[in-house]
Amino acid sequence: MKPKPLIHTERQADVTFTIEYEQEEDGRWLAEVKEMPGMIAYGDDPEEAVAHVEALAIRAVINRLENRENVPSS
Repeated sequence: MKPKPLIHTERQADVTFTIEYEQEEDGRWLAEVKEMPGMIAYGDDPEEAVAHVEALAIRAVINRLENRENVPSS
């Protein structure tokens, strides 16, 4: 008897983040992912803060996918 082939289906998710940023009183910039409460990062300028929080959000999504958890959607 021939073994049945394993079937693998891939799940693709379009994930869009809403990132808000503002300058703190001490001069640092804070960026936050609105769909992921508590996902914040600081930078010396807006671009750096956004880059840091994007990287954190991507890592969080990868971790959730690896653990078969729900991925936040916009």
